[in-house]
Amino acid sequence: MTKLLAAATVALALAITGGRAAAQETYTIDPVHSQAMFEARHMGFSQQRGSFAKSTGKIMLDRAAKKGSVEIVIDTTSIRTYDPRLDEQMKSENFFNVAKYPTLTFKGNNIVFDGDRVVQVDGDLTMLGVTKPVSLKVANFVCGEHPTNKKPMCGAEATTTIMRSEWGMKYGMPKAVSDEIKLTIPIEAYKD
Repeated sequence: MTKLLAAATVALALAITGGRAAAQETYTIDPVHSQAMFEARHMGFSQQRGSFAKSTGKIMLDRAAKKGSVEIVIDTTSIRTYDPRLDEQMKSENFFNVAKYPTLTFKGNNIVFDGDRVVQVDGDLTMLGVTKPVSLKVANFVCGEHPTNKKPMCGAEATTTIMRSEWGMKYGMPKAVSDEIKLTIPIEAYKD
């Protein structure tokens, strides 16, 4: 009876996975196509935007088991607002304090799926030495073969809205620069 139960379990597992063993795959984030962006209200009149030119990281993904992890490291020294004076102000102690905190890190260990699509990643955002829980909403998740270099890859767009004051960034609040900041991270990652 035990052998019959074991055989039935193996048969069921093979049927569910199509005969393939479920495996976690590792993807390396392409820094050229994964530049994080932010936007905030300026003086209550407009949305002002900026970006970080350098992002790196890894994605561990087991699509069959619907689990995985994400680590994204954003180089805050690479901030760009297209105004050199504002870039320097954003790098100062008033905002990102890049001399002391040259990176901003997101570590996600709970990936939420809707069918075959990743729709959310829950984890921790560390900024200015403070770590807080954050959920990234994920849109346009797709995996496939890159059309020109033929390498397997996944892509998506992750967004979240934070209150910067929760990480100790309070300069210019509330009138000059809003507390509420939207972060957007377009991601392209190649399978290792």
